[in-house]
Amino acid sequence: MTRRRPSWTTLAPVAALVVLVLAWGHHPGTVAAVAIGVFLVGAVLSAVHHAEVVAHKVGEPFGSLLLAAAVTVIEVALIVTLMVSGSGETATLARDTVFAAVMITLNGIAGLSLLVAATRYRMAVFNPEGSGSALMTVVVLATLTLVLPRFTTSSPGPEFSSGQLAFAATASLVLYGLFVFTQTVRHRDFFLPVATGAGTTAVTRTAIPDSPVDSPVDEDGDGHADPPSTRAAVASLVLLLLGLVAVVGLAKVESYPIEDAVEAIGFPGGFVGVVIALLVLLPESIAAARAAARNRAQISLNLAYGSAMASIGLTIPAIAVASIWLDGPLVLGLEPTQMVLLLVTVVAAVLTVVPGRSKSLQGWVHLVLLAAFVFLAISP
Repeated sequence: MTRRRPSWTTLAPVAALVVLVLAWGHHPGTVAAVAIGVFLVGAVLSAVHHAEVVAHKVGEPFGSLLLAAAVTVIEVALIVTLMVSGSGETATLARDTVFAAVMITLNGIAGLSLLVAATRYRMAVFNPEGSGSALMTVVVLATLTLVLPRFTTSSPGPEFSSGQLAFAATASLVLYGLFVFTQTVRHRDFFLPVATGAGTTAVTRTAIPDSPVDSPVDEDGDGHADPPSTRAAVASLVLLLLGLVAVVGLAKVESYPIEDAVEAIGFPGGFVGVVIALLVLLPESIAAARAAARNRAQISLNLAYGSAMASIGLTIPAIAVASIWLDGPLVLGLEPTQMVLLLVTVVAAVLTVVPGRSKSLQGWVHLVLLAAFVFLAISP
């Protein structure tokens, strides 16, 4: 019997850990930084892949929650490491990264998914009750943590006082916890794929890429990949943890090169936050687009809105705790241009979600809003 060679998703976390050991404590040059960046991206992609494998084992909507949590851990690690070791505009790094994540998820991931599904199946169909609940929670979280600091008066500038920050962090955790309870226990059916009348079923499991240890099969002949074995899920869980450790460590090593690269090409320092958000959300964007291509737009929106929610509801509390020992101010209040973009995004998202189905136009509208955000981040 021929032994199957390990796939790249198995080798990537191990290779990234080896590179981390070799590079730790050094300030890499340009060539080394690019090489380390390749291993960092590989570790991110493999970590999200293994999160998908474990998610497929536990089923929806738990799978989307797990994937969002894994991505948020990576995001928090990158933010904290850059705030600790960076020399640039670290005061606004958390705000810029979280806002970038919100814009990328609400406009980029959601827009791309709606465009893919509507182009392939004429209409993207989803549950407006579940998606609307998720969107509402994202809007409230963004307002509490990113908009209110611009208008409070207890501290000078767009900052929270210590008490206000503690309240915002606690409220974020409570809202996120309540949403998770609603999504997984109270109203789980609202977040499952809906019947479209085109051969899809109301409740199916998400097909995933081949597991590095146990390929998915379809023993019941229902046209969907069966959940991975317990052995494959446990192996992926271990590799997921290794991948997250590698991402955290390599992010620390790459902190200076990222800031140097942004400064060298003449972009504003705040663009570092956009780079972080793009890096950690790229794999999730691919996963959402794949779900949309299978006419499962609800799963795509679960990923998009769940990631936006986790980026605020988990990242802000983590940064609030980290601010206890981090030096310098923590600016969370958005600039006027950013608030306008957020407002337009919310209006567009509400009009998209309410009908429960979407044409390709809605996808294009969201993608144009994402392009406007990126352009204004480069040229404010």
